[in-house]
Amino acid sequence: MISSTKSIGIAIPVAVMALALGGCAVMPPSGPSVVAMPRSGEPLGQFQQDDYACRDYANRSTDPNGTASQAATTNSVNSAAIGTLGGAAVGALIGAAAGNAGAGAAIGAGSGLLLGGANGANGAQYSAAGLQARYDAAYAQCMTSTGNTISQPQPAYQPVYVQPQPYYYAPPPRYYAPPPVMYAPYPYY
Repeated sequence: MISSTKSIGIAIPVAVMALALGGCAVMPPSGPSVVAMPRSGEPLGQFQQDDYACRDYANRSTDPNGTASQAATTNSVNSAAIGTLGGAAVGALIGAAAGNAGAGAAIGAGSGLLLGGANGANGAQYSAAGLQARYDAAYAQCMTSTGNTISQPQPAYQPVYVQPQPYYYAPPPRYYAPPPVMYAPYPYY
């Protein structure tokens, strides 16, 4: 029974680390996020061939398995690893000051893994967005070069901005009478 408890105690941190680092991987684009429309009178079969060829061209031109995505994934994983090691070191120092360096190191490693993993996942998301933008640009260029058109998806509704009618308030006209005339008394000599 002790060996199964020990293996669970090892398996849980390994699983947490694998999940945290798994969020750091940069996924290649699965397809374009722009809408292509066939040119007037083009048969569907020809449009599908153009679409397939342009998807292939965009995939090759973005090189999703190349250096850019590999570098982004490596940077993301390194961010999580450095966060874990830095957190463990800081946690050990704080724990040693409090009297329990082991617990401090464990807490620091966990929080460092969490923050480093979140930072790595954020970087991976930006890298994936950059890959998608390059993929979309290459796909759009290819589709327009074959005579097809590209349209950006429009929102389901068009926003309507309503501004209230302006009202101008002027004070009511008033008549102000001149001040009354006051005469000074005759001087006494």
